[in-house]
Amino acid sequence: MTRRPPVALRPLLPADVPVCAQIFRDAVETLTGDDYDPAQQEAWASSADDLDAFGARLTKALAIVATDEGEVVGFATLAGNETLDMLYVAPDMAGRGVATTLVDALEKLAGARGTKVLTVEASDTALPFFMDRGYAPQQRNTVHRAGQWLANTTMTKAIEPPAGGGGKPS
Repeated sequence: MTRRPPVALRPLLPADVPVCAQIFRDAVETLTGDDYDPAQQEAWASSADDLDAFGARLTKALAIVATDEGEVVGFATLAGNETLDMLYVAPDMAGRGVATTLVDALEKLAGARGTKVLTVEASDTALPFFMDRGYAPQQRNTVHRAGQWLANTTMTKAIEPPAGGGGKPS
């Protein structure tokens, strides 16, 4: 069996916004059905319908994309160096390490920028992924989107400074 090369990471480019919006919509509609009903999924996915607003959310944060053979297959954002804001992977790439690669990179960047605790508002679908990575649940939340209530969980993880003490001094 030939092992696939790992995905590559790069910064988000303006041309990636429509692709990321489609990945967002596809991931929500395809991967979250065990945890959210169709009306909740549509309300959540509709956040990508306004490409300008979606693009603004991506570019307000540090956004990286994962590529496989040159095609964008996932993306993640770090907002304010302390919040993992978005993490979405194309459904056909789910379970192949794309999310892990993206989060590893953002955790390292956050640590290098002096972040001591990283926070994420994890969907019920993403909760096991983040728990496996050492994030601890802090509180349950409900978020109102397009007339629907969606549950998520605030989770935190202590971030280790990079080897060699490259983080900001306290």
